[in-house]
Amino acid sequence: MQLVDGFARIGEENAFAVLARAQELASAGKDVINLGIGQPDFQTPAHIVEAAVQALKNGEHGYTPATGIPALKEAVAAELNERYSGANVSPDSVAIVPGGKVTMFAAILMFGEPGVEILYPDPGFPIYRSMIEFTGATPVPIPIRESNGFAFSASETLSLINEKTRLLILNSPANPCGGITPKEEIDKLVAGLESHPNVTILSDEIYDRMVYDNEQHTSLLTYASIKDRLILLNGWSKTYAMTGWRLGYSIWPDECLDAMRKLAVNAWSCVNTPAQFAALAAITGPQDSVTTMVDTFDERRRYVVEALNQLPGVSCITPKGAFYAFPNIKDTGWQSKKLATALLEEAGVATIGGPDFGILGEGYLRVSYANSLPNIKLAVERINHFLNENSPA
Repeated sequence: MQLVDGFARIGEENAFAVLARAQELASAGKDVINLGIGQPDFQTPAHIVEAAVQALKNGEHGYTPATGIPALKEAVAAELNERYSGANVSPDSVAIVPGGKVTMFAAILMFGEPGVEILYPDPGFPIYRSMIEFTGATPVPIPIRESNGFAFSASETLSLINEKTRLLILNSPANPCGGITPKEEIDKLVAGLESHPNVTILSDEIYDRMVYDNEQHTSLLTYASIKDRLILLNGWSKTYAMTGWRLGYSIWPDECLDAMRKLAVNAWSCVNTPAQFAALAAITGPQDSVTTMVDTFDERRRYVVEALNQLPGVSCITPKGAFYAFPNIKDTGWQSKKLATALLEEAGVATIGGPDFGILGEGYLRVSYANSLPNIKLAVERINHFLNENSPA
């Protein structure tokens, strides 16, 4: 068989490979603590589960409109308009999709082809680059630097735009680094984009409610000057501990709406019907579970940063959002992926090597603190023991 050329270029998300190996080791009797996968260790709140069950009991078993049930689209728009002054989101611009990845998949398919360039964060979510390369477009990394608090630089980003640039992908709060780009920097970026009217923006804001230290998330929805070329990515997976439900939403500019609808019809028809009723209950129901989860992540975050900074050869700046730390391991002498592999196989701690998130990830590990504090403490003890007892391979 001869597959199309794009499949020779497509990558993957190595966190799932690490998860599979961790589960394999655990099945063989090894005690493994997983600080690799980006998944809250909380259960989906009971009222959300019950909404899905009730929808099934009520006979909600059929297709829905390709872009989602009207009540859910209206709720998404209302919630965004309440949280972000000036967002002015219309329910008609909302698409309900089966997971956050689907929005980046769709957007990159729409704008990526040979001869064009797409800018993306590096280190960043690996599917950005994977899908860009699949389409034949040229991936252009936006450096996400530790020296800048793992926020993107407006001036550096704007300097990378040229006549071939078709799509700009942004992510704040950021995976894998936990950085939040300040409003002043976003203001500067948006002002600069006025000189590049043909560049569409995909803003990945899936971690928008996971911010700490009184930081404020600035949504690109609030900038009227780019509204006609802004695609927003968000969803329920992280905020409501619903990763396995496969539920996301996106906001699309008018010119892209019909293309998005047609893609939905061709690819997935519609999102699972009872899951949409669960999403409606999540977004319109009590939010105390979100507050509790974020407060718990905050406690773990503070412990993780302090503990990682006490490890030999390791330093870690404080992440401001999401649930990841991105410690610098350069002074250990280890290469990132070799250390991540050794920690999993020998110390029973799953982490992700920085290069899995981009060419600028070498010298770092991603550590997820979406695990219990006792497990995190034990994992750090194991890492400490390993680094003290083993020389770089």
